[in-house]
Amino acid sequence: MHRILAIIERDLRRFRRSPTLMIMSMVMPLVQLLVLGYAFGGVVRGLQLGVVDQDHQMQAVRLKEMFDAVAANSRTFKPIWYGDEATALRDLRNGAINGVVDIPPEYSRKLLAGMNPQVALIEDNTDQFSSSALEGALNQLISAYGQPAVQPRMEAAAALSVVEIYPYVPYIQFLLPGTISLAIFVSAMIGGGIIFIDDKARGLHEGYLVTPISKFELILGFTLSGAIKAIISGVVLVVLGSIIAGIPDPLNIARLARMFLLVVLTSLALISMMFLLMVRVSDPLIPRAIFGVLNTVLFFPSGAVYPTEAFPGWMKIITVVDPFTYAVHGFKALVLKNTGLMAISNDLIFLSVFTVITMAAATLLFRRTL
Repeated sequence: MHRILAIIERDLRRFRRSPTLMIMSMVMPLVQLLVLGYAFGGVVRGLQLGVVDQDHQMQAVRLKEMFDAVAANSRTFKPIWYGDEATALRDLRNGAINGVVDIPPEYSRKLLAGMNPQVALIEDNTDQFSSSALEGALNQLISAYGQPAVQPRMEAAAALSVVEIYPYVPYIQFLLPGTISLAIFVSAMIGGGIIFIDDKARGLHEGYLVTPISKFELILGFTLSGAIKAIISGVVLVVLGSIIAGIPDPLNIARLARMFLLVVLTSLALISMMFLLMVRVSDPLIPRAIFGVLNTVLFFPSGAVYPTEAFPGWMKIITVVDPFTYAVHGFKALVLKNTGLMAISNDLIFLSVFTVITMAAATLLFRRTL
């Protein structure tokens, strides 16, 4: 046991002498949380909507007044008036506006006659977020506009009553579980991959190889030392990230204890995975080259950014074996729902089994010769 502790002590002492490395492994995920959380999580407002009125009668004027009301209140879009459709469509194609509403001729007459006239929305669908926001706002407006002043008596009909069991979750809070996992991964990549290969390239491992220490003790020592670094990053992100994202009661001791357990298991799983990937690598450029690939392959299919239910079949296969998936799911349950350990028991089991399997495989592949 003292030999394993010696490896851990030596590795952590060197890590302590590189404060910049420690800070960067924590700051990078926090920056991503802030940038992505506010870049993707806001309500779409200020869209430019071209309006072409070919009717000019009372009902069309009422509809245009409702457009002005939206611009003054929810501010989803701002109407821009056009005298002809061709000019509006040209501006739409050039990107000057986000959509065009065309009020057809005789709109008012057909509406008063009960003929259900159509109002056309021509939108720039290259931006799905903007087009969806524009379409949703106009659907609500047209639906409200079409309601009669006096509601007719209706037959009994079923209705949907929506009950939300959790408060509204801003996107920055939705992104926090993935950011915590990413912080642990960055530390694992640095402490379990780059530094390990750099030591091999400099010949520092020769001192270990001439000692009677076993392969398992070497791998376990490297894994535990790397996990300690990753745990530090994970704990910092758990606390600071929860405060920044506005999680209710971020310093709740019971929740922090449950999250600490998940941080430990996630750190061990990712560190052991990195040692398995790097155990036969000697070129120090390889871990740097594959960092972006691993980040893409592991982080984005995990459900950290977008629901996994929307993924194609081949990507769902990655999701099933990706340790990020179980870490993100566990952190979501603890951070956003404040659940107990039973709710994330499958995540804890997978991360534990994954750690054992990858450590065993890394031990088998480790060579005592250079």
